[in-house]
Amino acid sequence: MRVADLAQRTETKFSIIPSAAVLKAIAADIDVLTLKKMRFEGKLSARGKTDWALVAKLGATVTQNCVVTLVPVNTRVDVPVQRVFIADHSVFEGEPNEDGEIEMHTDETREPLQGVIDLGEIMLEALALAVPLYPRADGAELESAQFTAPGTTPMQDEDARPFAGLANLLKTGDKPDKK
Repeated sequence: MRVADLAQRTETKFSIIPSAAVLKAIAADIDVLTLKKMRFEGKLSARGKTDWALVAKLGATVTQNCVVTLVPVNTRVDVPVQRVFIADHSVFEGEPNEDGEIEMHTDETREPLQGVIDLGEIMLEALALAVPLYPRADGAELESAQFTAPGTTPMQDEDARPFAGLANLLKTGDKPDKK
């Protein structure tokens, strides 16, 4: 949406329902098996004289492989989406620290206002952030996995604990050598 075309005094409502072909392309882009029933709807409204606020809701059904069993898992995504587009870009600029890095603003809903508010980009970003990173089928549990070279003893969880050896010494009553 071109910012210059938006009405200052009234809300601009929108509803985006991607076609089947677009859903297929989005699914490939975010690396899920399928994407269905996607809808992004909300409103843009002026906030003061120069800034804009977006309040929306994203809904979609994604199918991904379970990370344990590789069985397809369906997940319903329903998330609120909010953004505030700030015309004064100086609020995003900062002084570099001694490493030359600039501290980012902590409010991730604030974005610099450009000439266009890309609703499609906002929709894709919100979806990518809402999709589970490690989907699991109901009841899927990772059994104990052991990866070792042939002929060596696999490391157990107890072996990774730094004070396991000390606890064993205390149980047996052995005293460590003092020098």
